[in-house]
Amino acid sequence: MDANFGFWSLVPPLVAIIMAIKTRQVFISLLTGIFLGYLVIHQHLWNAFLATIDSLVNVFSSAGNTRTIMFCALVGALILLMQLSGGVNGLIAYMNEKLDKSSNDDPKKKNILIQFYAFVMGILIFVESSISVLTVGTVFRPIFDKMKISREKLAYIADSSSAPSCILIPFNGWGAYIMGLLVLEGFASPFKILMSSISFNFYPILTLFFVIYIIFSQKDWGPMKEAELRVKETGAVLSENAQPTVSDEISGVEPHKKAVFKPFNMLIPLLIMVLFMPVMLIYTGSKESELSFSLSFDYLIDAIGKGSGSTSVLVSVIISIGVACLLYGFQKILTPKEMIDSILKGVAGLIPLALLMMFAFAINTVCRDLQTGIYIAETTKEWLTPTLVPALLFAISCFIAFSTGTSWGTFSIMISIAIPMASTLQIDPALAIGAVLGGGVFGDHCSPISDTTIISSMAANTDHIDHVRTQLPYAMVTGITSFVLYIILGIVYV
Repeated sequence: MDANFGFWSLVPPLVAIIMAIKTRQVFISLLTGIFLGYLVIHQHLWNAFLATIDSLVNVFSSAGNTRTIMFCALVGALILLMQLSGGVNGLIAYMNEKLDKSSNDDPKKKNILIQFYAFVMGILIFVESSISVLTVGTVFRPIFDKMKISREKLAYIADSSSAPSCILIPFNGWGAYIMGLLVLEGFASPFKILMSSISFNFYPILTLFFVIYIIFSQKDWGPMKEAELRVKETGAVLSENAQPTVSDEISGVEPHKKAVFKPFNMLIPLLIMVLFMPVMLIYTGSKESELSFSLSFDYLIDAIGKGSGSTSVLVSVIISIGVACLLYGFQKILTPKEMIDSILKGVAGLIPLALLMMFAFAINTVCRDLQTGIYIAETTKEWLTPTLVPALLFAISCFIAFSTGTSWGTFSIMISIAIPMASTLQIDPALAIGAVLGGGVFGDHCSPISDTTIISSMAANTDHIDHVRTQLPYAMVTGITSFVLYIILGIVYV
């Protein structure tokens, strides 16, 4: 779209964000933002109304969007099946036994250890951020509840260990996507320049260290401290007015009367889902790869780079559900009819999340039509001087990601601006790339309209706005520190 809507392109996403935080009504806030966006475009109430409806319908015209929404809904089926099988209870009993041995029955040490285990699991599953968050939430939510650790803390740990690890260990869809953007900018060795940029990607590095500090120091503050005091004093894992993202249909389900309380009933389906993600990335990318099939590093990176992330996560969860059904059927825990009923009930339980994702995709589309990100980038790049370039690239990327709710969309806009700018001003391109990538992740972490933030709320089954409120102060600490480091680096390095 050639139209330049200027400042008005910022209004819809900012209104949606402010409304969501103030009213706690995320659906209404996102819908208002979408409508305002099309009102700016069409400048006619009726046409804006029709365009809003069309935008929600058109979300499903994108196969990638549809697959992602289906994945989110089917995760509900997997979670319910694992609960009914007794796998969740079996894992809780197993981990409690291990924790008792390693902590010598010290409640404080046990509390620290279980949070650290959740953090480590989030890092290890760096193949895909959504699967990382969902696995951490599914495995640790019942344990956190039992140990009186707030769900807001679980959402923070899951969210802050997923995207940072995915971007710092780029052997996944994140790395492939970024390398694709770097190829478009003329880099003959995109992997090399991406790896060089990691040392300048301060935000995710600082975030990982900050999570470790929070876990081991137990020094919470602000809304997170209130959440932790609430659960310790009252036992309430959710705030009084919380609206959990996951329906009661699949939260707190009692195991089936024939359940087998063994950890493998939960771990096997989860491992299948996690392991099939990179396999499917390579499989879907191999069809597009220009290299001859081999197990070489170059071929695998090329295949992952061309693989479909949405296809990979959808196929992974479907195969995982299939394995779960075979596993529970073999043990005679569930009959075929009970399996089908449970799958349908689990999908129904995550319909609110699927709708939330649909709205998030729709507002992302209207921001793209309004050219919100491009307006911010074009307006602010006039202020840039060589010394301030790293800090301002970081800040601009943050604001774009916060306003649009997408780090990947931010990367596509800002890398195309940052690389030519770095070349013109004779700045190390790795520094410019690191600043852009860090800013994109920072803004995405803070934004209530980000799909990854939404999935983190769902994984912990906490109120979405409570997750945003409790995570924001912590993200701001590492974000501001990163900004200061880029200023210092600009002075001494550029």
